Amino acid sequence: MSPGAPNDPVPFGGYYLLGLIARGGMAEVYRARATSADAKRLFAVKVMRPQLAREARFIDMFHREGQLAMLLKNRCIVETFEIGQADARHYIAMEYIGGRDLTQVLRRCQETQQRIPVPHAVYIAARIAEGLHFAHTLPGPDGRPLNIVNRDVSPSNVRLSYDGDVKLLDFGIAQALMKFTSEIGILKGKFSYMSPEQIRGMPLDARTDVFSAGIILHEMLTTEKLFRGDTEFALMEKVRKAEVPPPSNFNRRVTPELDAISLKALARDVADRYQTAAQLAADLDALIAGYRFDPKELRQFMRQLFRKEYAKELEETQMAIEAEPSAFHAPAYQRGIPTAQMETPTEPAADIIDSPPPIEEPVYEESPPDPEKPKGFWGSLFKRKK
Repeated sequence: MSPGAPNDPVPFGGYYLLGLIARGGMAEVYRARATSADAKRLFAVKVMRPQLAREARFIDMFHREGQLAMLLKNRCIVETFEIGQADARHYIAMEYIGGRDLTQVLRRCQETQQRIPVPHAVYIAARIAEGLHFAHTLPGPDGRPLNIVNRDVSPSNVRLSYDGDVKLLDFGIAQALMKFTSEIGILKGKFSYMSPEQIRGMPLDARTDVFSAGIILHEMLTTEKLFRGDTEFALMEKVRKAEVPPPSNFNRRVTPELDAISLKALARDVADRYQTAAQLAADLDALIAGYRFDPKELRQFMRQLFRKEYAKELEETQMAIEAEPSAFHAPAYQRGIPTAQMETPTEPAADIIDSPPPIEEPVYEESPPDPEKPKGFWGSLFKRKK
């Protein structure tokens, strides 16, 4: 499927595709513009990989993800508008958020030898907790709680926009007691961001997401990965023990109050932890008031940290909005292009899988660290694989 471009939009259902944003194990995400009256608004269209669409269970999983996402209407969660099918491809249409995920922010901070300011980190963590609480307490049509647990709260699933918004991206593996499914969700997630009870395979509730949010807060404050190990077993053992140093050990700007909040969110025993994400958000918001933090500061931080990327984003967005699709943008089969040229495989046939692909830990390093430079932000945490 042609990904399109801002100056070469390609029709797909009720949208024009304007370029590939991201590629994952289950789907590809494209920037898009509606073909209807809402043409000035941009969307992110998540299209299921055709290899997976050959099995009904993957289609069901994809549709259940979309059905769940459409229920989550909150300022701290990316909004989902529709689930559909076009050109034999299943898709989910969501709001487009121009910005970067938190993994990319941490990586850029590493590269530039700086850190996320404490008030910004507190604000980001508060918005993550706010979004989680909304999902945790969301009622179904009958008024009873759906008991949604995200189970995959990690930096790669937190989007920071160039306008200073904080959005949770993915509830795709959330466990929910919903009428349209009785299947128990498969345990997935990134080991470094799991709770001790999740590593042990115990029953989970909202407090596991609180622990994961606490890990993200700790890592933003300390510039150090909280749980790490040379082997998968060693890493899992670190998470089980949950021995957490106060963030102030690494950052003198962290106050005793913020230390206490972080350690409470990261309590190994669920009974000692924040019992709801709302409690965590409330304590963080109380601290923000003391910092006199303005959310516009996060917008300024993002635009300065990604100055070139932000300028390119503005240019491409303007092109996407002003682009006038013409007749030659018809589907390939209508333009006389041989079917074999319609889609170039991105993976060899051997990569077609029989089960959902495993989720791997994010690696912030794109290249091996320079030995002449101080290790700094995240620098000592990741080793290039041979």
